[in-house]
Amino acid sequence: MAMTSVVDDPGSSDAGLGAPEAVSALLRAAGEPARLTILQHLFEGPHRVRDLVDHLGLAQSTVSAHVACLRECGLVEARPVGRAVEYRLAHPDLVRGLLDATLRLLDATGFAVLGCASVPAARAVR
Repeated sequence: MAMTSVVDDPGSSDAGLGAPEAVSALLRAAGEPARLTILQHLFEGPHRVRDLVDHLGLAQSTVSAHVACLRECGLVEARPVGRAVEYRLAHPDLVRGLLDATLRLLDATGFAVLGCASVPAARAVR
């Protein structure tokens, strides 16, 4: 039995976008270096923005904007805890699968994307 892919089935998108656009948007959201680092930190458990600021060394407003993007994209959930808000992965198993598959694909291609002139080089998160 052949496996169906959302890339093969443009009608699979519920948001009214064609699947290639939705896949591209999700990969851009998750693939921004600071947001990717936030996702990785959330595998350790829920974090407040303050915790993420300490981990990433970025301004609170920058971290808040990245968390808001991840939340709007459905990758992160918020839970009030007293006067603070904790953020956690909305679908940890699926995010882990995406990251694992990405690493396998990078390995299989010999990290060729790093030499592609059409793709901006990843910048390090400090």
